[in-house]
Amino acid sequence: QVQPVESGGGLVQAGGSLRLSCTASGRTFSTYDVGWFRQAPGKEREFVVAISRDGGKVDADFVKGRFTISRDNAKNTVYLQMNSLKPEDTAVYYCAASRGGLGISPSVYANWGQGTQVTVSS
Repeated sequence: QVQPVESGGGLVQAGGSLRLSCTASGRTFSTYDVGWFRQAPGKEREFVVAISRDGGKVDADFVKGRFTISRDNAKNTVYLQMNSLKPEDTAVYYCAASRGGLGISPSVYANWGQGTQVTVSS
C-alpha cells in the first residue's frame, strides 16, 4: 500500500499555470498506475489524466493539451503541469494510485490523497 500526498495547489489567475506534485512513501510507488481527479463544489469527482507504471497516458477531453502528466520514479513523484488555466478548472485535485490498471473511473484506484485546492480567478 502507498499513501499519496498532493502539493502545489493555490490561487492563480486565468491563463496562468500551476504544477501539482504527488509523492508517496515506499519504493513501490513506481509500480503503481497514478491518476489525477478533481472535484468542484456540488459536483461529482471527475477524471483528469492518468499515467501508467510504464509511462502510458490517458486524459480527459477537456484537458485538450493544457495539462500534462509525468512521473519521476527516482523521486517517487508524479506531476501534473496545468497551463492555460480557466476558472472552471477550480476544484480540489486528488492523486490516486492503482495496482489494477490504468483507468478513468475512481473505482479503479484504491489509494487516495487528501487533495489540494486549485482556485483560478477570472
